[in-house]
Amino acid sequence: MQKPAFLLAAPSSNTGKTTLTLAILRILARRGQVVQPFKCGPDYLDTMLHTLAASPGGSGRQGRNLDTFMASERHVQDVFLRNADGADAVVAEGVMGLFDGSVRSEGSSASIAKTLGIPVILVVDAKGAAYSVAPLLYGFRHFDPGLRLAGVIFNRVNTRSHYSFLEEACHDVGVEPLGYVPRDESMTVTERYLGLNVSPDADQESAIEAMADHVMKTVDIERLLEICRVDIAPPPERQDVSVEGDRVIGVARDEAFNFVYAENLDILGRYGRIEWFSPLHDSRLPDADMLYFAGGYPELYAGGLQANSWMRHLVREYVEQGGVVYAECGGMMYLGNAMTGTSGLSYSMCGALDLETSMQDARLHLGYRKLDMSAAGYRQELRGHEFHYSRLERTGELENVAVVRSARDREVDTAVFRYRNTFASYVHQYWGDTPDFPGFLLQQR
Repeated sequence: MQKPAFLLAAPSSNTGKTTLTLAILRILARRGQVVQPFKCGPDYLDTMLHTLAASPGGSGRQGRNLDTFMASERHVQDVFLRNADGADAVVAEGVMGLFDGSVRSEGSSASIAKTLGIPVILVVDAKGAAYSVAPLLYGFRHFDPGLRLAGVIFNRVNTRSHYSFLEEACHDVGVEPLGYVPRDESMTVTERYLGLNVSPDADQESAIEAMADHVMKTVDIERLLEICRVDIAPPPERQDVSVEGDRVIGVARDEAFNFVYAENLDILGRYGRIEWFSPLHDSRLPDADMLYFAGGYPELYAGGLQANSWMRHLVREYVEQGGVVYAECGGMMYLGNAMTGTSGLSYSMCGALDLETSMQDARLHLGYRKLDMSAAGYRQELRGHEFHYSRLERTGELENVAVVRSARDREVDTAVFRYRNTFASYVHQYWGDTPDFPGFLLQQR
Protein backbone atom coordinates (compact mmCIF):
# COMPACT_ATOMS: atom_id res chain seq x y z
CA MET A 1 0.00 0.00 0.00
CA GLN A 2 1.32 3.45 -0.87
CA LYS A 3 1.32 6.16 1.78
CA PRO A 4 3.51 9.08 2.93
CA ALA A 5 6.46 7.80 4.95
CA PHE A 6 9.68 9.67 5.66
CA LEU A 7 12.52 10.10 8.13
CA LEU A 8 13.42 13.55 9.45
CA ALA A 9 17.19 13.72 9.94
CA ALA A 10 19.86 16.38 10.34
CA PRO A 11 23.58 16.96 9.83
CA SER A 12 24.04 16.98 13.64
CA SER A 13 22.19 17.03 16.93
CA ASN A 14 20.38 20.15 18.20
CA THR A 15 19.20 21.36 14.81
CA GLY A 16 15.48 21.27 15.56
CA LYS A 17 14.42 17.90 14.15
CA THR A 18 12.43 16.96 17.28
CA THR A 19 10.53 20.25 17.17
CA LEU A 20 9.72 19.75 13.51
CA THR A 21 8.74 16.13 14.05
CA LEU A 22 6.30 17.05 16.84
CA ALA A 23 4.81 19.83 14.74
CA ILE A 24 4.24 17.62 11.69
CA LEU A 25 2.75 14.83 13.81
CA ARG A 26 0.24 17.28 15.31
CA ILE A 27 -0.59 18.88 11.95
CA LEU A 28 -1.45 15.47 10.49
CA ALA A 29 -3.38 14.45 13.60
CA ARG A 30 -5.42 17.65 13.42
CA ARG A 31 -6.50 16.59 9.94
CA GLY A 32 -7.95 13.42 11.38
CA GLN A 33 -5.19 11.27 9.93
CA VAL A 34 -3.88 8.23 11.77
CA VAL A 35 -0.14 8.88 11.96
CA GLN A 36 2.44 6.41 13.25
CA PRO A 37 5.52 7.97 14.86
CA PHE A 38 8.92 6.30 15.15
CA LYS A 39 12.21 7.31 16.74
CA CYS A 40 15.56 6.03 15.53
CA GLY A 41 17.84 4.97 18.34
CA PRO A 42 17.31 4.16 22.01
CA ASP A 43 15.58 7.37 23.17
CA TYR A 44 12.45 6.73 25.27
CA LEU A 45 11.71 10.42 26.01
CA ASP A 46 11.15 11.49 22.41
CA THR A 47 8.79 8.56 21.83
CA MET A 48 6.65 9.78 24.75
CA LEU A 49 6.38 13.22 23.16
CA HIS A 50 5.73 11.67 19.74
CA THR A 51 2.82 9.76 21.24
CA LEU A 52 1.38 12.96 22.68
CA ALA A 53 1.82 14.90 19.43
CA ALA A 54 0.20 12.17 17.33
CA SER A 55 -2.60 11.61 19.83
CA PRO A 56 -4.54 14.75 20.75
CA GLY A 57 -7.03 13.45 23.25
CA GLY A 58 -5.04 10.24 23.68
CA SER A 59 -6.60 8.45 20.70
CA GLY A 60 -3.60 7.98 18.44
CA ARG A 61 -0.62 5.70 17.91
CA GLN A 62 2.20 5.11 20.37
CA GLY A 63 5.73 6.12 19.41
CA ARG A 64 8.06 3.21 18.69
CA ASN A 65 11.84 2.81 18.59
CA LEU A 66 13.80 1.67 15.55
CA ASP A 67 17.29 0.61 16.57
CA THR A 68 19.52 -1.75 14.62
CA PHE A 69 22.11 -2.04 17.38
CA MET A 70 19.66 -3.22 20.03
CA ALA A 71 17.83 -5.46 17.54
CA SER A 72 18.30 -7.04 14.13
CA GLU A 73 17.33 -5.38 10.85
CA ARG A 74 14.64 -8.02 10.46
CA HIS A 75 13.10 -7.09 13.81
CA VAL A 76 13.25 -3.36 12.96
CA GLN A 77 11.52 -4.02 9.64
CA ASP A 78 8.88 -6.07 11.45
CA VAL A 79 8.24 -3.30 14.01
CA PHE A 80 7.98 -0.76 11.20
CA LEU A 81 5.60 -2.77 9.00
CA ARG A 82 3.46 -4.00 11.89
CA ASN A 83 2.90 -0.50 13.26
CA ALA A 84 2.66 1.28 9.90
CA ASP A 85 -0.20 -1.05 9.00
CA GLY A 86 -3.47 0.87 9.10
CA ALA A 87 -1.80 4.28 9.46
CA ASP A 88 -2.42 7.07 6.97
CA ALA A 89 1.13 8.40 7.28
CA VAL A 90 4.40 7.38 8.90
CA VAL A 91 6.83 9.89 10.43
CA ALA A 92 10.21 8.82 11.81
CA GLU A 93 12.68 11.04 13.64
CA GLY A 94 16.38 10.39 13.26
CA VAL A 95 19.02 10.37 15.96
CA MET A 96 22.14 12.56 16.16
CA GLY A 97 23.56 13.31 12.69
CA LEU A 98 22.23 11.44 9.68
CA PHE A 99 25.25 9.13 9.35
CA ASP A 100 26.18 8.84 13.06
CA GLY A 101 26.03 5.21 14.19
CA SER A 102 27.37 3.02 16.95
CA VAL A 103 30.40 2.24 14.77
CA ARG A 104 30.79 4.66 11.85
CA SER A 105 27.34 4.67 10.19
CA GLU A 106 26.19 1.29 11.51
CA GLY A 107 22.75 1.70 13.03
CA SER A 108 22.56 5.35 11.93
CA SER A 109 19.43 7.12 10.76
CA ALA A 110 20.68 6.73 7.19
CA SER A 111 21.07 2.97 7.55
CA ILE A 112 17.58 2.66 9.07
CA ALA A 113 16.03 4.72 6.26
CA LYS A 114 17.66 2.39 3.72
CA THR A 115 16.60 -0.70 5.66
CA LEU A 116 13.00 0.49 5.60
CA GLY A 117 13.04 1.91 2.07
CA ILE A 118 11.82 5.37 3.07
CA PRO A 119 13.12 8.79 1.99
CA VAL A 120 14.95 11.29 4.18
CA ILE A 121 13.99 14.90 4.76
CA LEU A 122 17.01 16.84 5.99
CA VAL A 123 16.54 19.49 8.69
CA VAL A 124 19.28 22.12 8.41
CA ASP A 125 19.99 24.86 10.93
CA ALA A 126 20.48 27.89 8.69
CA LYS A 127 21.33 30.45 11.35
CA GLY A 128 24.22 32.51 10.05
CA ALA A 129 24.31 30.74 6.67
CA ALA A 130 23.03 31.40 3.16
CA TYR A 131 24.48 29.97 -0.07
CA SER A 132 27.06 28.05 2.01
CA VAL A 133 24.40 25.38 2.59
CA ALA A 134 24.95 24.31 -1.03
CA PRO A 135 28.11 22.20 -0.45
CA LEU A 136 26.58 20.77 2.73
CA LEU A 137 23.48 19.63 0.84
CA TYR A 138 25.58 18.38 -2.05
CA GLY A 139 27.64 16.23 0.30
CA PHE A 140 24.63 14.74 2.07
CA ARG A 141 22.92 14.03 -1.24
CA HIS A 142 25.87 12.24 -2.84
CA PHE A 143 27.73 10.63 0.08
CA ASP A 144 25.60 7.46 0.00
CA PRO A 145 24.03 6.68 -3.39
CA GLY A 146 21.69 4.15 -1.75
CA LEU A 147 20.01 6.86 0.33
CA ARG A 148 17.13 8.89 -1.07
CA LEU A 149 17.32 12.51 0.10
CA ALA A 150 13.90 13.80 -0.91
CA GLY A 151 14.04 17.37 0.38
CA VAL A 152 15.20 19.83 3.00
CA ILE A 153 13.54 22.06 5.60
CA PHE A 154 15.56 24.92 7.08
CA ASN A 155 15.38 25.88 10.73
CA ARG A 156 16.12 29.23 12.40
CA VAL A 157 15.64 31.26 9.22
CA ASN A 158 15.46 35.02 9.82
CA THR A 159 13.22 36.23 7.00
CA ARG A 160 11.61 35.24 3.72
CA SER A 161 14.47 37.03 2.02
CA HIS A 162 16.97 34.86 3.92
CA TYR A 163 15.07 31.77 2.74
CA SER A 164 15.36 32.87 -0.91
CA PHE A 165 19.17 32.50 -0.70
CA LEU A 166 18.72 29.01 0.72
CA GLU A 167 16.31 28.11 -2.07
CA GLU A 168 18.89 29.10 -4.67
CA ALA A 169 21.42 26.78 -3.04
CA CYS A 170 18.89 23.93 -3.11
CA HIS A 171 18.08 24.38 -6.79
CA ASP A 172 21.76 24.45 -7.73
CA VAL A 173 22.50 21.10 -6.02
CA GLY A 174 19.22 19.35 -6.88
CA VAL A 175 17.61 19.09 -3.44
CA GLU A 176 14.00 20.23 -3.17
CA PRO A 177 13.34 22.99 -0.58
CA LEU A 178 10.16 22.37 1.42
CA GLY A 179 10.08 25.50 3.55
CA TYR A 180 11.60 26.99 6.64
CA VAL A 181 10.96 27.56 10.33
CA PRO A 182 11.58 30.99 11.86
CA ARG A 183 12.87 31.10 15.42
CA ASP A 184 10.04 31.26 18.00
CA GLU A 185 10.55 30.78 21.74
CA SER A 186 6.96 29.59 22.26
CA MET A 187 7.85 26.43 20.34
CA THR A 188 10.40 25.21 22.88
CA VAL A 189 9.88 22.06 24.94
CA THR A 190 11.90 22.47 28.14
CA GLU A 191 14.78 20.12 28.81
CA ARG A 192 16.19 18.22 31.75
CA TYR A 193 19.60 16.64 32.16
CA LEU A 194 18.49 13.39 30.45
CA GLY A 195 16.70 15.10 27.56
CA LEU A 196 13.35 16.71 26.88
CA ASN A 197 11.06 17.33 29.83
CA VAL A 198 8.19 14.84 29.81
CA SER A 199 6.74 15.63 33.23
CA PRO A 200 3.01 16.44 33.44
CA ASP A 201 3.71 19.99 34.66
CA ALA A 202 5.85 20.92 31.64
CA ASP A 203 2.78 21.81 29.51
CA GLN A 204 4.08 20.06 26.41
CA GLU A 205 0.59 20.21 24.91
CA SER A 206 0.68 24.01 24.57
CA ALA A 207 4.21 23.86 23.15
CA ILE A 208 3.23 21.25 20.56
CA GLU A 209 0.16 23.26 19.54
CA ALA A 210 2.35 26.33 19.09
CA MET A 211 4.82 24.30 17.04
CA ALA A 212 2.10 23.06 14.71
CA ASP A 213 0.63 26.57 14.24
CA HIS A 214 4.08 27.99 13.52
CA VAL A 215 5.27 25.31 11.10
CA MET A 216 2.05 25.32 9.07
CA LYS A 217 2.74 28.91 7.97
CA THR A 218 6.08 28.33 6.26
CA VAL A 219 6.52 24.60 5.52
CA ASP A 220 4.82 23.04 2.49
CA ILE A 221 3.18 20.05 4.18
CA GLU A 222 1.24 19.07 1.06
CA ARG A 223 4.35 18.87 -1.07
CA LEU A 224 6.18 16.99 1.69
CA LEU A 225 3.48 14.31 1.76
CA GLU A 226 3.35 14.16 -2.04
CA ILE A 227 7.06 13.51 -2.65
CA CYS A 228 7.36 11.00 0.21
CA ARG A 229 4.72 8.50 -0.87
CA VAL A 230 6.21 5.00 -0.88
CA ASP A 231 4.98 1.44 -1.17
CA ILE A 232 4.76 -0.20 2.24
CA ALA A 233 4.29 -3.95 2.35
CA PRO A 234 1.76 -5.58 4.65
CA PRO A 235 3.21 -6.79 7.95
CA PRO A 236 4.67 -10.30 7.99
CA GLU A 237 2.86 -13.02 9.83
CA ARG A 238 3.96 -12.77 13.43
CA GLN A 239 5.94 -15.64 14.91
CA ASP A 240 5.33 -15.19 18.63
CA VAL A 241 7.24 -17.15 21.21
CA SER A 242 5.35 -20.00 22.78
CA VAL A 243 4.29 -18.94 26.27
CA GLU A 244 1.63 -19.86 28.76
CA GLY A 245 0.08 -16.41 28.66
CA ASP A 246 -1.62 -16.57 32.06
CA ARG A 247 0.92 -14.76 34.24
CA VAL A 248 0.40 -11.39 35.93
CA ILE A 249 3.18 -8.85 35.38
CA GLY A 250 3.17 -5.81 37.65
CA VAL A 251 4.69 -2.78 35.90
CA ALA A 252 5.59 0.39 37.80
CA ARG A 253 4.25 3.47 36.04
CA ASP A 254 3.88 7.01 37.39
CA GLU A 255 5.73 10.34 37.32
CA ALA A 256 8.88 8.73 38.71
CA PHE A 257 8.95 5.59 36.52
CA ASN A 258 8.08 5.90 32.85
CA PHE A 259 11.19 5.21 30.74
CA VAL A 260 10.19 2.02 28.98
CA TYR A 261 10.30 0.63 25.45
CA ALA A 262 6.89 -0.12 23.95
CA GLU A 263 8.21 -3.40 22.52
CA ASN A 264 9.19 -4.57 26.02
CA LEU A 265 5.62 -4.06 27.19
CA ASP A 266 4.28 -5.90 24.13
CA ILE A 267 6.55 -8.83 24.91
CA LEU A 268 5.56 -8.87 28.59
CA GLY A 269 1.96 -8.93 27.41
CA ARG A 270 2.60 -12.23 25.65
CA TYR A 271 3.25 -13.81 29.02
CA GLY A 272 -0.04 -12.73 30.50
CA ARG A 273 -1.76 -9.64 31.86
CA ILE A 274 0.01 -6.40 32.73
CA GLU A 275 -1.15 -4.64 35.88
CA TRP A 276 0.09 -1.10 36.42
CA PHE A 277 0.98 0.22 39.85
CA SER A 278 2.48 3.41 41.25
CA PRO A 279 5.33 3.35 43.78
CA LEU A 280 4.51 7.01 44.44
CA HIS A 281 0.77 6.84 45.04
CA ASP A 282 -0.44 3.26 45.60
CA SER A 283 -0.75 1.35 48.87
CA ARG A 284 -0.77 -2.14 47.38
CA LEU A 285 1.22 -4.27 44.97
CA PRO A 286 -0.47 -6.35 42.28
CA ASP A 287 -0.72 -10.06 43.06
CA ALA A 288 1.94 -10.60 40.41
CA ASP A 289 4.25 -13.33 39.15
CA MET A 290 6.83 -10.66 38.30
CA LEU A 291 7.44 -6.96 38.95
CA TYR A 292 9.08 -4.69 36.38
CA PHE A 293 10.59 -1.37 37.51
CA ALA A 294 11.69 0.60 34.47
CA GLY A 295 13.74 3.77 34.60
CA GLY A 296 12.61 7.31 35.15
CA TYR A 297 13.34 10.27 37.41
CA PRO A 298 13.06 8.80 40.92
CA GLU A 299 15.53 11.39 42.19
CA LEU A 300 13.02 14.16 41.38
CA TYR A 301 10.32 12.41 43.39
CA ALA A 302 12.53 10.98 46.14
CA GLY A 303 10.56 12.70 48.89
CA GLY A 304 7.30 11.18 47.70
CA LEU A 305 8.84 7.75 47.28
CA GLN A 306 10.26 7.92 50.79
CA ALA A 307 6.91 9.08 52.19
CA ASN A 308 5.13 6.04 50.76
CA SER A 309 6.73 3.77 53.34
CA TRP A 310 4.07 1.06 53.03
CA MET A 311 4.82 0.55 49.33
CA ARG A 312 8.54 0.38 50.10
CA HIS A 313 7.81 -2.27 52.73
CA LEU A 314 5.70 -4.29 50.28
CA VAL A 315 8.42 -4.22 47.62
CA ARG A 316 11.10 -5.28 50.10
CA GLU A 317 8.87 -8.11 51.35
CA TYR A 318 8.17 -9.24 47.76
CA VAL A 319 11.91 -9.45 47.07
CA GLU A 320 12.70 -11.26 50.33
CA GLN A 321 10.01 -13.85 49.64
CA GLY A 322 11.66 -14.72 46.32
CA GLY A 323 9.38 -12.79 43.99
CA VAL A 324 10.75 -12.21 40.48
CA VAL A 325 11.79 -8.60 39.89
CA TYR A 326 13.56 -6.87 37.03
CA ALA A 327 14.68 -3.29 37.75
CA GLU A 328 16.65 -0.99 35.48
CA CYS A 329 18.34 2.34 36.17
CA GLY A 330 15.82 4.40 38.19
CA GLY A 331 14.09 1.20 39.19
CA MET A 332 17.35 -0.13 40.60
CA MET A 333 17.87 3.12 42.51
CA TYR A 334 14.42 2.71 44.09
CA LEU A 335 15.15 -0.85 45.21
CA GLY A 336 18.33 0.22 47.00
CA ASN A 337 18.76 1.31 50.60
CA ALA A 338 19.01 5.04 50.00
CA MET A 339 19.30 7.73 47.35
CA THR A 340 21.20 11.00 47.79
CA GLY A 341 19.92 13.97 45.83
CA THR A 342 21.90 16.84 44.32
CA SER A 343 21.34 18.88 47.51
CA GLY A 344 23.07 16.24 49.62
CA LEU A 345 19.88 15.08 51.32
CA SER A 346 19.53 11.31 51.62
CA TYR A 347 16.18 9.58 51.11
CA SER A 348 15.26 6.09 52.26
CA MET A 349 14.28 3.73 49.48
CA CYS A 350 13.05 0.12 49.58
CA GLY A 351 16.09 -1.53 51.14
CA ALA A 352 15.52 -4.57 48.94
CA LEU A 353 19.03 -4.36 47.45
CA ASP A 354 22.12 -3.58 49.51
CA LEU A 355 23.23 -0.57 47.49
CA GLU A 356 23.07 3.21 47.65
CA THR A 357 23.01 5.72 44.82
CA SER A 358 23.80 9.43 44.61
CA MET A 359 23.21 12.37 42.30
CA GLN A 360 26.16 14.27 43.77
CA ASP A 361 29.37 14.58 41.74
CA ALA A 362 27.32 13.07 38.94
CA ARG A 363 28.63 12.57 35.43
CA LEU A 364 27.01 11.23 32.31
CA HIS A 365 27.19 7.50 31.64
CA LEU A 366 26.08 6.93 28.07
CA GLY A 367 26.36 4.21 25.47
CA TYR A 368 25.07 1.03 23.90
CA ARG A 369 25.64 -2.15 25.87
CA LYS A 370 26.02 -5.88 25.17
CA LEU A 371 25.21 -8.15 28.09
CA ASP A 372 26.46 -11.68 28.68
CA MET A 373 24.31 -13.17 31.46
CA SER A 374 25.45 -16.76 31.02
CA ALA A 375 26.60 -16.73 34.66
CA ALA A 376 22.91 -16.46 35.57
CA GLY A 377 21.91 -19.20 33.15
CA TYR A 378 20.72 -17.08 30.21
CA ARG A 379 22.77 -18.01 27.13
CA GLN A 380 21.75 -15.44 24.53
CA GLU A 381 23.41 -12.03 24.23
CA LEU A 382 21.20 -9.19 25.43
CA ARG A 383 21.35 -5.66 24.07
CA GLY A 384 20.50 -2.35 25.67
CA HIS A 385 21.50 1.21 26.41
CA GLU A 386 22.96 2.97 29.45
CA PHE A 387 22.01 6.62 30.06
CA HIS A 388 22.22 8.15 33.53
CA TYR A 389 23.91 10.75 35.71
CA SER A 390 23.53 9.05 39.08
CA ARG A 391 26.26 6.82 40.44
CA LEU A 392 26.55 3.84 42.70
CA GLU A 393 27.90 5.17 45.99
CA ARG A 394 28.07 1.83 47.76
CA THR A 395 27.27 -1.79 47.02
CA GLY A 396 27.24 -4.58 49.55
CA GLU A 397 27.80 -8.24 48.79
CA LEU A 398 25.52 -8.26 45.76
CA GLU A 399 26.34 -10.81 43.06
CA ASN A 400 27.18 -9.49 39.58
CA VAL A 401 25.82 -12.01 37.06
CA ALA A 402 26.85 -10.31 33.81
CA VAL A 403 29.78 -9.20 31.72
CA VAL A 404 28.82 -5.92 30.04
CA ARG A 405 30.57 -4.52 26.96
CA SER A 406 30.26 -1.39 24.84
CA ALA A 407 29.26 -1.31 21.17
CA ARG A 408 32.97 -1.63 20.34
CA ASP A 409 33.32 -4.68 22.60
CA ARG A 410 35.20 -2.93 25.38
CA GLU A 411 34.31 -4.30 28.80
CA VAL A 412 32.69 -1.69 31.06
CA ASP A 413 32.22 -1.78 34.82
CA THR A 414 28.40 -1.78 34.67
CA ALA A 415 26.93 -4.69 36.63
CA VAL A 416 23.75 -6.72 36.56
CA PHE A 417 23.10 -7.45 40.22
CA ARG A 418 21.22 -10.47 41.48
CA TYR A 419 19.70 -10.96 44.91
CA ARG A 420 17.37 -13.94 45.30
CA ASN A 421 15.15 -13.64 42.19
CA THR A 422 15.69 -9.91 41.73
CA PHE A 423 17.86 -8.63 38.86
CA ALA A 424 18.88 -4.98 38.63
CA SER A 425 21.17 -2.88 36.45
CA TYR A 426 21.77 0.58 35.06
CA VAL A 427 21.22 -0.86 31.56
CA HIS A 428 17.85 -0.35 29.86
CA GLN A 429 17.40 -3.62 28.02
CA TYR A 430 15.51 -3.94 24.73
CA TRP A 431 13.87 -7.34 24.36
CA GLY A 432 12.85 -7.17 20.70
CA ASP A 433 15.18 -9.98 19.63
CA THR A 434 15.21 -11.75 23.01
CA PRO A 435 11.49 -12.19 23.75
CA ASP A 436 12.21 -15.28 25.83
CA PHE A 437 14.14 -13.27 28.45
CA PRO A 438 11.06 -12.46 30.56
CA GLY A 439 10.28 -16.18 30.41
CA PHE A 440 13.76 -16.90 31.75
CA LEU A 441 13.08 -14.50 34.62
CA LEU A 442 9.71 -16.06 35.38
CA GLN A 443 11.31 -19.50 35.59
CA GLN A 444 13.53 -18.38 38.49
CA ARG A 445 10.74 -18.64 41.04
